[in-house]
Amino acid sequence: MIHSILLYSIKHKLIVLLLVLGIVGFGIYALVNIPIGAVPDITNNQVQVITTSRNLSTEDVEKFLTYPVELEMANLPGVKEIRSISKFGLSVVTIVFEDEIGTYLPRQLIAEKLKTAEQKIPQGFGTPFMGPVSTGLGEIYQYILDVKPGYEKRYSSTDLRTVQDWIVKRQLSGIAGVVEVNTWGGYLKTYEVALDPNILKSLNISPTLVYKALESNNSIAGGGYIEKSNEAFFIRAEGLISSLDDIKNIVVEVRNGSPIFIKDLATVGFGHATRFGAITANGEGEKVMGQVMMLKGASSDKVIARVKDRVASIQKTLPEGVYINPILERSELIERTTFTITENLILGCLIVIFVVILLLGNWRSGLVVASVIPLCLLFAISLMYIFGVDANLMSLGAIDFGIIIDGAVIIVEYVAYKLVSASSNLNHMPIQQRENEIDKITFEGAKKMMHSAVFGQIIIILVFIPILSLSGVEGKMFKPMAITFCFALIGAMFFCFTYVPVMSALFIKPRTSTGPGFSEKMIQAINNLYQPTLQLALRFKYTVLTASVVVLMLTIFLFSRMGGEFVPTLDEGDFVIQPVLKTGMSLEKTVEMTTRIEKIVKTFPEVKQVVSRIGAAEVPTDPMSMEESDVIITLKPISEWTTATSKDGLADELKNAILAKIPGIEVEFTQPIEMRFNELITGVRADLAVKIFGDDLDLLFEKASEIKKLIEPIEGAADIILEKTEGLPQMSIKYDRDKIAKYGLNISDLNNLVTLGFAGATAGTIFEGERQFDLVLKYDPENRKNLDNIKRALVDLPNGSQIPLSEVAVIQNTTGPAKISRDNTRRRIVVGVNVRGRDLQSVVDDVQNKIEANVKLPQGYTIEYGGQFENLKSATNRLMIAVPISLVLIFILLYFAFGTVRDALIIYTAIPMASVGGILLLYLRGLPFSISAGVGFIALFGIAVLNGIVLIEHFKDLKSRGVADIYELVLRGTSERLRPVLLTASAAALGFFPMAFSTSAGAEVQKPLATVVIGGLITSTLLTLILLPVLYVLLENRKKMKIKPVVGIFILGICLLIPGYGQSQEMKGLDYLLNKAYQSNEYLKLSGLQIDQASKLINSAKDPAKTEFYYSRDQNNIALNGLPLNVIGANQTLKLPAVAKTKKAELMALVDIQKNQLTLSKKVIEKEVTTAYSKYVYWQSVAGLYQYLDSIYGVFESSAIKRLEVGEGNVLEKLTATTKRNEVSIGKNHAETMAGNALVDIKRWTNVGEETIEVDKNFSVPFVPNLNASDQPQLQAHLLNLALAKTQVSSTASLKLPELSFSAFMGFNKLSNARYYPGIYAGIAVPLFGKAFDSKQEAARINQEIMAKEIDIYQINFEHNKQQLLTEMSHYTTAVNLYLTQGIQTQKQLIDGIQKAFKLGEIDVFEYIFTIEAATQLELNYLDNKFQYNLKATDYNYLINP
Repeated sequence: MIHSILLYSIKHKLIVLLLVLGIVGFGIYALVNIPIGAVPDITNNQVQVITTSRNLSTEDVEKFLTYPVELEMANLPGVKEIRSISKFGLSVVTIVFEDEIGTYLPRQLIAEKLKTAEQKIPQGFGTPFMGPVSTGLGEIYQYILDVKPGYEKRYSSTDLRTVQDWIVKRQLSGIAGVVEVNTWGGYLKTYEVALDPNILKSLNISPTLVYKALESNNSIAGGGYIEKSNEAFFIRAEGLISSLDDIKNIVVEVRNGSPIFIKDLATVGFGHATRFGAITANGEGEKVMGQVMMLKGASSDKVIARVKDRVASIQKTLPEGVYINPILERSELIERTTFTITENLILGCLIVIFVVILLLGNWRSGLVVASVIPLCLLFAISLMYIFGVDANLMSLGAIDFGIIIDGAVIIVEYVAYKLVSASSNLNHMPIQQRENEIDKITFEGAKKMMHSAVFGQIIIILVFIPILSLSGVEGKMFKPMAITFCFALIGAMFFCFTYVPVMSALFIKPRTSTGPGFSEKMIQAINNLYQPTLQLALRFKYTVLTASVVVLMLTIFLFSRMGGEFVPTLDEGDFVIQPVLKTGMSLEKTVEMTTRIEKIVKTFPEVKQVVSRIGAAEVPTDPMSMEESDVIITLKPISEWTTATSKDGLADELKNAILAKIPGIEVEFTQPIEMRFNELITGVRADLAVKIFGDDLDLLFEKASEIKKLIEPIEGAADIILEKTEGLPQMSIKYDRDKIAKYGLNISDLNNLVTLGFAGATAGTIFEGERQFDLVLKYDPENRKNLDNIKRALVDLPNGSQIPLSEVAVIQNTTGPAKISRDNTRRRIVVGVNVRGRDLQSVVDDVQNKIEANVKLPQGYTIEYGGQFENLKSATNRLMIAVPISLVLIFILLYFAFGTVRDALIIYTAIPMASVGGILLLYLRGLPFSISAGVGFIALFGIAVLNGIVLIEHFKDLKSRGVADIYELVLRGTSERLRPVLLTASAAALGFFPMAFSTSAGAEVQKPLATVVIGGLITSTLLTLILLPVLYVLLENRKKMKIKPVVGIFILGICLLIPGYGQSQEMKGLDYLLNKAYQSNEYLKLSGLQIDQASKLINSAKDPAKTEFYYSRDQNNIALNGLPLNVIGANQTLKLPAVAKTKKAELMALVDIQKNQLTLSKKVIEKEVTTAYSKYVYWQSVAGLYQYLDSIYGVFESSAIKRLEVGEGNVLEKLTATTKRNEVSIGKNHAETMAGNALVDIKRWTNVGEETIEVDKNFSVPFVPNLNASDQPQLQAHLLNLALAKTQVSSTASLKLPELSFSAFMGFNKLSNARYYPGIYAGIAVPLFGKAFDSKQEAARINQEIMAKEIDIYQINFEHNKQQLLTEMSHYTTAVNLYLTQGIQTQKQLIDGIQKAFKLGEIDVFEYIFTIEAATQLELNYLDNKFQYNLKATDYNYLINP
């Protein structure tokens, strides 16, 4: 098919060129319209459910708001994780779904569940709602409403907040792609009625009466319409409040004909709502901020452009002196990363074109190859546009034009070579004939090289397929790169079939050689150096192989010493400082502190602007407390910096400056997008999060503080922040219910009083045109300042009098939890660690080691690790699968291509050598291993085999043409293919140079990937030119050594292990056997079934007797009509509920017994498996010792025979030697038999197959030093039997309870005028003769006493057996230690000395045998003591007494 496409393309050049032109046109259209971003959106698929309640404490929020929402969301399909934060007045529950479920289905499911959750939340506590449809990249545009110099006193924070809410926000909200405009800071304007409690008391007026008056005097009504004079006049009653005077003149009550107005009781004016957040900027105090959030999936560059256009038009409508001041624009980062991409692509393109023209030596050929670069780029962008892949740093940043044009280089180079070879004939042909001949040469050349060209590109595409299988954060980050690269390679293949042959035929001219050009001279010079080197390598083939293996081993060791990180941090160009202030700090104090920090930061010349976000916004998607803040610092270009030369250096300077002027606080540095990603993806804002899970908040805080102190000395651990969960100041009101009852009050009215007086109650809405403001009633500021004001708050009694609130409540200052965080419904606290100056993996290793060694947690408390480390761990696990799959795919493809395992393996060896270069260059540049580097290795493995394919193909071609001598074939083949090998390798490597050494924004992410590919291509090219010919010669010279496919698979397995991604084989020791026993033992399965059986019987406790249906006809039962009655009826006997209750208790006790029996069965199996394994190890060790003796006596026997033959020995010596060897053989056979019996026992309990069981003669059974009877399931069995006996006592007692019977019946006969005679019957059965029942009850009571006695007997036997076993274990331990400290050395000295003495003739044969037996007996005694110790330790660990 490929040949047909080639032939069609060359014959129909115009059609091909028009097709290419169409691709170019659509590519330009796609380039203009494709969504452009900075980085891929790696936010997981999540929905936030937010509930605000301005009056609830943290614990009440968790109980009444968070828990009902979590409970409803837990059973939704596709849920991966549920996180929540509960704070004063705020609950945020984050539900993370599987990505495959989409964006809007989860929101639909949650919307349905929220209706149920609302019903479980008490009325007035808050209504849950979903957060905006946005992501971590959603905050695209943030601004503050600023005031020009000279206008500062004209506009208050309330005025600016009103402008934001009713002018700016409304106009920004209608922009396509904007999902939310969030407001932060300022004061939300209200109409405030501030009551004076003293006046209310003097007039005996309750606040509730004032509230009702306000509520009743602010409304409108309609009266329909009246028809008059053919017109309809609509009736409208206008009663809305429109001014402060309207409020003042509302009548509360009329006394003695005189009205009491609002103005008589309260101060009426403008106020503001209770706020939980603020904004400060540039050290100038409070501001108002707007935050534009983008719809998930929208194009950020286009939405930002629309926002900027709208902002420009809004500026004209703002009040005089007010303007919108952007503080954080995503467009700046997009511009910087786009510049990086463009710079890298252009520089890479120019470098590749230069290399191609230089090495091809033909500018026409170079231009044909170079023209493929923009075509492939446009082709890839077209497919990205069609399939919805955004253009960003990852999708376009890793395209290497050197790799993309490999196929074109191979084809064009070969076609040009053929045209030059045929130039003498072509130049003398007529034009038409010459064109036909050129077409023919082009077709033949392209057809010949198409296999290598396309095959290499298919390999690279295949190795990228496993990257497409990545999921989670790493999948979203690297999938776009793999997809785009595959698109570009597909385009390259398409153009190799069509465009390249056409342009080669049209543009490359046959020229007569006039002598070598610069390119030929350079290649010749390289070849002159290369050929002697290759000849030397062929002479010392094994030395070359050995050196290669040594280098590979050293590199693997070096790789094991390298650190690791998830992905290099993208430099966003801005900072975020998160100061950690005292828990419960007031908003005003936090504003003061952040303003001080801003003034310090503004002294640095590198800082452009600094804005602080404090607390929560109007839509609290980022829930912070009032003492928490994000200080956002926008920086000038690094070229203008003077204080430091790097961001880490500037961060240290900023931190030192802040701590010098504000001692005692902690500050944490991060970046805006990085912080938001970390928080949304993992629930924390740090690179490493140490999560401690448990129930007690105080204990969690204590353990977290302990861990924080342990982490602080670790190098590279910076910004160690302990999550503030404790110490929130509270004024606690605890009601005295007795006094409340005494005064005839209720708690609801008291709570309403507290809410109205101190938080404020909304009595309605006041309209100013379209603007709406709440009308709020509360106490005046002087009467809501402190604890005494709450105590003096007046409570109206039913009799009309008043008392202070302190009369019915205890009111005091307390502290409570500031925040309660939960992961999957479990409380947790976090110690956050940012890593600076060191790789993430090594810091995590140090942290884990310290925590494991020093922190002891109570039962039920656990530690987990999250943050960026969680992503690194997840991605590494997936790469463990993706990399071997890539390697297997490459091998399979090579095998199918060449048909022999030998050729495939020769080429395949390029992979480990490519790994050498990648690892070395990473190490030399000081870069840790990251997921970016891991993806680079995957790409490298595909690229590394291309040159090997070119050489092996050419070797086979030369061989088919009759080149018989292997050395001539190799030397000639390498010389002829040196140019394409150098060309493809240098083009691919140099194409990555701009990425590897770029310092522009975003280059940090690309740098490890490019470094790996460059280093790997250098060493893999050396392999292709040196090691591959050596291997080819070695294998070709050994025709007799046929490598079968199975051998190839074995070697492939070795190659999989070389890069370090293979998995080591599991050792089949005791732990393995126990796991197998747990999984497959039939006794455990039986116990499980018995538990199920007992559980099913519980429902049988409520077992009413069978219902009896009956029919009777009695001649004595005569109806009024004189005929007998036919009677039908139903009868039911019932036992009292107490009988079923006691029966159920008995059955449940039986279930507990069966569950404990399962635990007991596990203990028995553990004991039997451990015992059988100990026997197996012992007898295998004894057999090994006899094997050793057999070898000694074998040598002794041979020596005795020779001595007898030469006359130096005698028959007695020979017979003794033979006898001793036979004794040893018998002992060995016995040991092997016993080991076989032990193996049978092992298989009986574990059902293992023919696996090889690990034998460790030093194996020792661990034992629990402080074993208690209370820990043993045997005691639990006795206790449960006692519990069952108690229930049986109750059950037998219930047998004496009466039974009830009920019957309903109907009598009738067949006469037409017959009547029906209904009736009922009720009866009770009582045990009049109760002796049998009393006997059963007494027997049950005696059985209870028996069970209690058995417990006492068990505990006595347990302690006796425990002490006896400990004594015996001590004896065997002493014997074992004696051998290990002295016996081993003695044994060695005996054997060495006796053998030497016997050889010298210093001792006779009997002394030799005696000494050998004595030395052997030492080890036999050791093995026996060790075996007996293991048996006793097993008995001790699993004390199972009758």
